[in-house]
Amino acid sequence: MDSASTEFLTALLQIIWIDIVLSDDNALVIAMASRSLPKRQRRWAIVLGASAAVLLRIIYTLLFLQALALPFIKIAGGAILMMIAIRLVGEEEREEEAAAPTSIWSSIRIIVIADAVMSLDNVIAVAGAAQGSMALIIFGLVLSIPLVVLGSTFLIALLERFPALVWIGAGILGWVAGELIGSDPALAGFLRKNAVVVETWQFAAVAAAMVLFFSGLRVRRKASA
Repeated sequence: MDSASTEFLTALLQIIWIDIVLSDDNALVIAMASRSLPKRQRRWAIVLGASAAVLLRIIYTLLFLQALALPFIKIAGGAILMMIAIRLVGEEEREEEAAAPTSIWSSIRIIVIADAVMSLDNVIAVAGAAQGSMALIIFGLVLSIPLVVLGSTFLIALLERFPALVWIGAGILGWVAGELIGSDPALAGFLRKNAVVVETWQFAAVAAAMVLFFSGLRVRRKASA
């Protein structure tokens, strides 16, 4: 096997590993967004949501990969993901509305928006491992479809049996949002100069706590309405 083939195989294995490691958060979003749908609609929401999200990742990679290094992009993405996490808590109380014709599209919309935010690190990691090969980049993004679909199906079963896990899921999404915010180039550069003791995990912890706090307020307000 020549060096070019070895490099290609190494990059391929790295991309597969990246997809396995980074697909869990996306599967969690799909599970939380579609758990209240009837089973038939749920299957379509999972498949269509995952497929649309991966298609968006491909377009995202082709058009906006360079933009990810710009200041404040990750801060905005993290804020959007926090709002989505808060919205997903308490959705099980709306099961009577799940049969509405637009409910499945509402779930798909949430899945796509959340995946667009959460795929920042995935896009960067896959593109880095691919070393400029567009074929490997697209392979890595498409590979995430079965990983996300299988993972979300498993998580939905858990959420149905243990509804309290929704809160854990919201906290995880908040943690991911905080990591995005803390890794933003502008914020990281500011902290290196002015607050070197602040680390990314601290942003993640604060964001997770904020998501749980505001989710609790939202659920309490809905219960008293």
